Formats: sequence, C-alpha cells, structure tokens
Amino acid sequence: MDPHSRRGPAGAGITVTIAEPKWRRLVPKAEAIAASAGRVARPAGVQLSVVLSSDRIVQQLNAAHRGRNKPTNVLTYEPPGPGLPGEIVLALGTVVREAQAEGRRPGAHLAHLVVHGALHLAGHEHSRPSDARRMEMAEARLLHRLRVPNPWQRR
Repeated sequence: MDPHSRRGPAGAGITVTIAEPKWRRLVPKAEAIAASAGRVARPAGVQLSVVLSSDRIVQQLNAAHRGRNKPTNVLTYEPPGPGLPGEIVLALGTVVREAQAEGRRPGAHLAHLVVHGALHLAGHEHSRPSDARRMEMAEARLLHRLRVPNPWQRR
C-alpha cells in the first residue's frame, strides 16, 4: 500500500482507501461519501473496496486492463474469488473536472460514480440503450436515498 494511502473503516462490508491524499482537500468528506454510496448500492453479499486514486494510476490500470491509455472516471473490478471484495477505483482529476463541467458538486459526482460501479458489480451494463436507461433509473433511485440530485435530470 502507498505510504500516503489510508484505509478507513467504512463498515458493512465496505472499505474505502484514500490512495491520493488530494481527495481530502478537493472533495470534502470523500471517504464518508464513498462509504455511504457503497452501502446503499452494494450488491447483497458482496464485499466492496473503494479506492480514491489519481488520474495517473487509473490511466495505468485502464491501459493494462482495458487497452485504453487514458484516465477514466471509474473502473470496476469483479471480486477475484469467493469471499474477496469487488473493487471500484476512482480518478480524482477526472471526477473533479467532470463535476465542474456538469455544474455539480464533486461529492455528488463521487457518490454517483460509486453507485455506478456497484451497479456494475451487481450485473448492470449500459452497452445497449435499453440497458443504459435501466441503469440510469437504478442510479437515480439509489442516489435519491442518499439525497444526491439525479444526474440524469436536465437542470
């Protein structure tokens, strides 16, 4: 583990790791937001690890695992074996830039992306329009429970 990272006890089968310390400064309460979103959206019986990382690390992971040499907002990894956690990795710079471009609070966007990743772990996909619409509706319902504005509603 990186010497700057910190694992927080998120409880309820969720671990949040802050691997990029700038998360604390740029997204107030990032660890608590990620843990709450994970608790609301986590598939039953699945342990979840949320890693708040950097664009550089996410770009390396994206290149290694998806063949795309660029950062992305969130990567989701299925549990590697029984009893092991699924993992959601988020890129700070990308998350903050997207939130600013969409006129949203970075914390709200973080919650949305953790919910999005957890839904992928639950088997949701968005490659077809009908699947994307179902996933968006599920995200909106879960975000409502967190009191986070629906990212799919036009402002």
